[in-house]
Amino acid sequence: MNVIVLGATGSIGTQTLALLKAHQDKLVAFSFGSSIDAAKKIIDEFQPSLVCAQTKNDADGLHQEYPSIRFVHGPNGLLELAGLTGDYTLVNALVGSVGLAPTVRAIETKKRICIANKETLVIAGELIMKLVQQYKVTLLPVDSEHVAIHQAMQGDVNVESVVLTASGGSLRDWAKEDLPKATIHDVLQHPNWSMGDKITVDSATMMNKGFEIIEAHHLFGIDYNHIQTVLHPESLVHGLVTYADGSVLAQLAHPTMSIPIAYALYYPKKIQLAAFDWQRLSSLRFGVINEARYPLIRLAIDVGQQGGVLPCVMNAANEAAVRLFLEGHILFTQIESIVESTVTEYENQPLISITQAIQIDQEVYNKVLNHYVNERSTA
Repeated sequence: MNVIVLGATGSIGTQTLALLKAHQDKLVAFSFGSSIDAAKKIIDEFQPSLVCAQTKNDADGLHQEYPSIRFVHGPNGLLELAGLTGDYTLVNALVGSVGLAPTVRAIETKKRICIANKETLVIAGELIMKLVQQYKVTLLPVDSEHVAIHQAMQGDVNVESVVLTASGGSLRDWAKEDLPKATIHDVLQHPNWSMGDKITVDSATMMNKGFEIIEAHHLFGIDYNHIQTVLHPESLVHGLVTYADGSVLAQLAHPTMSIPIAYALYYPKKIQLAAFDWQRLSSLRFGVINEARYPLIRLAIDVGQQGGVLPCVMNAANEAAVRLFLEGHILFTQIESIVESTVTEYENQPLISITQAIQIDQEVYNKVLNHYVNERSTA
């Protein structure tokens, strides 16, 4: 299998590369952000023919060191990787709205796509799924929850509802009144998963679960009223499907992303990985998610049901707010208020094109970021 990995030095990317190495698959091209040392290790190990750096300086510097490899950079470079012609599987492990345009290019060039970039379907899910049908391409989820649903559905048309599980994130045992005190260190200590900073923050606010609800709606064509979420602290059951006859199928796996990545990469074949250790299973707990504690879940459902450009607005506001928090400009609890107020104040309109989605995303992101950075600098 010939594979292109966007975001190869991140959490999903590195685990994808480990699978490619173990199964002797070919890494044709990859992109990376700021980690040049990690990029060099990938180049030395996999010998790709094309690499996309984040900046021109990094691309030029690497080309001096690896003259036989072609280097590109920035958003246009990502499009070049996604647009390579041939029988390729593309793994989109980018974080943020930057992953949308490469997904579209990969669809247009009829690649098999493994999508770990949540924002693609959150921002423009309806348009993306229409393109998937138009170009007759395979798009498979990499999220553990959506992989679980995909497996449990088994192509059955008698599905009544689906359930996405949620760990509750790093602050799940904190009282709501204590949340303003949460430091960046506190928020980034996820109890079950090892993930990147942005998605770990999203897990703590449950924005991540809101995104997954919108993704599930688009991936599986299920009405929002038939998508549920439950609190499951162990993160062993990743998704459940209820059928018309009242029966329920659940997928269990240890909380490691290598399983859903492998599922998407090699589907329908299941490769050999570590077996589930039943002797370590002591209990499975499930509970109702308190929407007053996690208001962004309800916001995501409302926004998803309204459609139009509001999902794009919500994503952009959240992306900016998370950055503001990670850079120390705002409190953790301000993420929620920024996202909610931005969505509430925005006048919805129909989403008619990918170009429109990208433009609105950039406008909202910059407006939120600039407002709070400037506000702090002039305080």
